[in-house]
Amino acid sequence: MDKEKLDLEKLLAEGKNVCVPPAGYSMYPVIVPDRDKVVIAPVKDTGMLKRGDVVLYRRKGSILVLHRIWKVKSEGFYMVGDGQSEIEGPVCGEQIRGMVTMLIRKGREVSAENLRYRITTGLWLCCRPFRTVILRIVRKIKNCLKKVKI
Repeated sequence: MDKEKLDLEKLLAEGKNVCVPPAGYSMYPVIVPDRDKVVIAPVKDTGMLKRGDVVLYRRKGSILVLHRIWKVKSEGFYMVGDGQSEIEGPVCGEQIRGMVTMLIRKGREVSAENLRYRITTGLWLCCRPFRTVILRIVRKIKNCLKKVKI
């Protein structure tokens, strides 16, 4: 797995876009493993990144992470996964490897700049303090619906 991550970083460093499936559920419910893929482009200027952008970064001395920018401050970027409520940071610009430019869901391409996508993810970003409660309620509703279908 580390070799794949290193190759991903190498491709981005060479200026190439990469299309990858997400690993893990930190970006659920917006980006779902085994259903979605993301197109990640190299970031030429981290000064152009803004709240709501999804970036690929390397934690200091650790793994590559795909999370959404919660806040941009002078000391760096503060990140949060869509399925999480804890904010991580500051992440410095040198740690950022790429930025999601497109979400591919069930073969359908959705630009990260699509207005509907930006509004939806912006609202979800604002729900950060309540995400665990919201996701718990949704899970319970799904479980009830599964039981009704039986």
